[in-house]
Amino acid sequence: MTNAVIALVMLGLFVFVIMIGFPVAFTLMAMGILFGYYAYFQPNQAFFDNRVFDLLTQNTFSVMSNDALVSIPLFLLMGYVIERANVLDRLFIALQHASRRVPGSLAVATLVTCALFATATGIVGAVVTLMGLLAFPQMLKSGYDPRLASGVTCAGGCLGILIPPSIMLIVYAAASSISVVRLYAAALIPGFLLASLYVAYVIILATVRPNLAPPMPKSEADLPIGQIISMLLRSFFPLAVLILSVLGAIFFGVATPTEAASVGAFGALALAAAYRSLTWRGVKESVYLTARTSAMVCFLFVGSSTFASIFAYLGGDVMIKNFVFGLDLSPLTFMIVAQIIIFLLGWPLEWTEIIVIFIPIFLPLLPHFQIDPLFFGILVALNLQTAFLSPPMAMACYYLKGIAPPRITLVQIFDGCYPFLALIILSMVLVYVFPDLVYWLPDKLYGSR
Repeated sequence: MTNAVIALVMLGLFVFVIMIGFPVAFTLMAMGILFGYYAYFQPNQAFFDNRVFDLLTQNTFSVMSNDALVSIPLFLLMGYVIERANVLDRLFIALQHASRRVPGSLAVATLVTCALFATATGIVGAVVTLMGLLAFPQMLKSGYDPRLASGVTCAGGCLGILIPPSIMLIVYAAASSISVVRLYAAALIPGFLLASLYVAYVIILATVRPNLAPPMPKSEADLPIGQIISMLLRSFFPLAVLILSVLGAIFFGVATPTEAASVGAFGALALAAAYRSLTWRGVKESVYLTARTSAMVCFLFVGSSTFASIFAYLGGDVMIKNFVFGLDLSPLTFMIVAQIIIFLLGWPLEWTEIIVIFIPIFLPLLPHFQIDPLFFGILVALNLQTAFLSPPMAMACYYLKGIAPPRITLVQIFDGCYPFLALIILSMVLVYVFPDLVYWLPDKLYGSR
């Protein structure tokens, strides 16, 4: 058995082990050490003199000192603090009344709230859960079709992995060695394009079939305009100023992503204090969740870099390259095949695992097909929206089911997500056909690619 075949066995064994429930990060490290010990084995060598242990140490140090990853804990802290600052309920109520004349106003307010909250936190589970507790019961109470209400809540909650400052984009930038700032600029228009498609679909559906999304009762819709403006000033504008300050500092080069994230975290604490919701318990929970999530990402990177190093040393990447190149695919065919594979991987795996384990397998193939890693990353970010919405895994659907009334079935939630899955695919087609949707903003800000 050649080393390249052993590398493929290593990859297959890894997939099998995580499918039966072992933690991904530690499985990666264990596989890397096990097969690395074989790869670097020398006769008459002491056990801990094997070079694989040096490799693990070096990878750990390089990951922990990676500048791109330093901003992750700060953005996470910003998101978790805002999540506990009672901002979302104020924002939703204000937007609900501000959009009262729009067909499907509750659903539109839910999507706009999710899009805005996505710019404050990339934590999908948190957004879906919060909107599931806040907006979902309100839509059901107002007579919305349960499938539409489910789809709006789940799809809107997933926007956080695409709209900056997305944690996923930081992880992709670190894995692909491209600029986080340029990637953020490239993702902004596609992110709001997808959110706009969601809103347009809801408005059209509510116009054509008003029984699925009834208008607000007249008693609730007749708030004075001055009161609505006051509600927006107390909810929408403080959060918008914080978000624009963070993103503006990044886009215009005033601060690095890490520096902007630190300002965002401080601003989130100040906002929570202004709303009188800054408690010791809330801060403690936010710090704990930040540390836990950051540790998960760092261990994933340590394990994946060790695994990838051994996989490459054994010749697995060369075998995959030669196989793909031998198929003589066109760039479009390769892109379609790659996106289908990522779509299927989204069923059993989290986005973190796909980005740090499988995306590095695709990245070396991109130059051959003349595909820009930045453009590929935006398509991947759009594609990974489907990982949270497509059965059988569909984690966003399970988050919602966990807090939904018992009469709402999982099948109804799945059915509600299907139209939004189609809109995600449409957005990917639009981005591929009109690449300036990706390149226009970064080219304007930082020069032509």
